[in-house]
Amino acid sequence: MKNLIIAPSILAADFANLQNETLMLNSSKAAWIHIDIMDGVFVPNISFGFPVLHAIQKHTSKFLDVHLMIEKPERYLKQFADAGAKLITVHLEACPHIHRTIQEIKDLGCLAGIALNPGTPVSLLKDVINDIDLVLIMSVNPGFGGQKFIPYSVDKVREAKELIQLTGRPIYLEVDGGVSMQNAESLIDAGANVLVAGSFVFSSPNPLETISNLVQLAK
Repeated sequence: MKNLIIAPSILAADFANLQNETLMLNSSKAAWIHIDIMDGVFVPNISFGFPVLHAIQKHTSKFLDVHLMIEKPERYLKQFADAGAKLITVHLEACPHIHRTIQEIKDLGCLAGIALNPGTPVSLLKDVINDIDLVLIMSVNPGFGGQKFIPYSVDKVREAKELIQLTGRPIYLEVDGGVSMQNAESLIDAGANVLVAGSFVFSSPNPLETISNLVQLAK
């Protein structure tokens, strides 16, 4: 298993102080920053786009983990790569030609990930698992921060881990949605090695300590 990576979701940050929030993450034990891009079509919410991503990129040396919750993401892959994305994750449900989209992401020099909504079975990854660098299990319905964790997500993580092990490749297994100290250990035990935490980090009295506590769960 890869070392546990904590990827705070900037969606939960204070947007009026985005530079300070980014600098705070720079000094934290988080290895990645998770950036949720929403279009108001694929999910019922709108977040931000290239300018904000580029602004974050200017103030951090952290790995930028960009999660596209948008329809037809293939239209914008180059713009996100140019704005600083190091890993681009698209939703299986949004990509009718998923293999082509994966190859386009890799051609841009980025790692490629596939996200699954809570109602999408892990088995649908079978034909493309050898082509990707990350599997993202959504443990809430995508679109809004602060939602309650869906318990059966732990079983989906375990199933995804078994599929990954069959490849023999070091594929990241990420979980996004409602992650907290109450469920993080069970997710790690099931095989997750990247945990996205938004409200749990940014709403805590001490975000740096909260991130540190999550990192230490893998030790």
